Amino acid sequence: MDKGRVLNVPHEDEISYPRFRSLIGGTPLVDLTNLAKPKHPDTRILAKCEFMNPGYSIKDRIVYTILTEAEKQGLLKPGMTIVAASSGNTGASTAMIASMRGYKSIIITSPKCSQEKMDAIRAYGAELLVTAGGLKADDPEHYMNMETTICEANPEKFFGINQYENALNPLAHYMTLGPEIWGQTDGSITHFIAAGSTGGTLSGTARYLKEASNGDVRVIMADPVGSVFYEYFKTGILNEPGNFQVEGVGKENIPGAMDFDLIDDAVRVTDKEAFKMCHMMAKAEGILAGGSGGLNVFAAKRLAEELDYPSTIVTVLPDSGIKYLSKIYNKEWLQKIGIDCDEDGWDALV
Repeated sequence: MDKGRVLNVPHEDEISYPRFRSLIGGTPLVDLTNLAKPKHPDTRILAKCEFMNPGYSIKDRIVYTILTEAEKQGLLKPGMTIVAASSGNTGASTAMIASMRGYKSIIITSPKCSQEKMDAIRAYGAELLVTAGGLKADDPEHYMNMETTICEANPEKFFGINQYENALNPLAHYMTLGPEIWGQTDGSITHFIAAGSTGGTLSGTARYLKEASNGDVRVIMADPVGSVFYEYFKTGILNEPGNFQVEGVGKENIPGAMDFDLIDDAVRVTDKEAFKMCHMMAKAEGILAGGSGGLNVFAAKRLAEELDYPSTIVTVLPDSGIKYLSKIYNKEWLQKIGIDCDEDGWDALV
């Protein structure tokens, strides 16, 4: 060995290291075709690993965009407190990014939010308010309405994320998620399928992909059974919502960020189908995804098994299963809601 050799290692001052906050977006696109039996051999299922964002969810994208724009416009000033109504992920992203930028935050959620998400919100330094469960969407005490109440009472002190009505929500995905998917598939995407909650992911991504493809990309909304979106899309009627356990997707009302004109079709997925797919992904692909990811992939799988021509189906894995260890990946909790995710029952899915 040549003991006189000197490695040309750059000095630390010459190396550029990213801040953690700069790692939002640019998530990998992975092949999940193995989880399905496509009708056509050249059909693929691809999924964006949004759980690889710093806050472990897709919501980092919208919170970053909303807060950055608010600071530019002078709507968010030093000393103000950021308020967000959230089923959990937007709350965690808000708490994280607010702390990074030196703001206090208040997050409002419902009892449906997992303990892991609640604990993460507090760990980032936010104040967490949990409303009563079972409230109707027009109840002033509903978590989605309390943000507005707090901010309107003192607009000089509080800034609201307003994710359900904020046009910057879909715009964030139009500017980032849509272009990433188009680029990572070299424009070969034929179908985008994903669930909606605020409507931001679905609407913003759909708008970009339809523009980029001259309208060729078909957009399909996957909706949990019990949500109002599916029936509203099909009939224009807003029915009473039912109960469903998947968090972060589906709704009991229609948010302003949702644009149904960009959606070509809608499908329904049960809690059982979504959660079983979560367990299949964990064991077959090593991906521990949240329930919305299981719902999206199940819907993509079903689509792949129906299409009789070569297709590139893209979906998203919105968050990490680490946020649901006490629920989706907890056998006792699954038994309480009557769902068996053992491998013996996978034949009905595959």
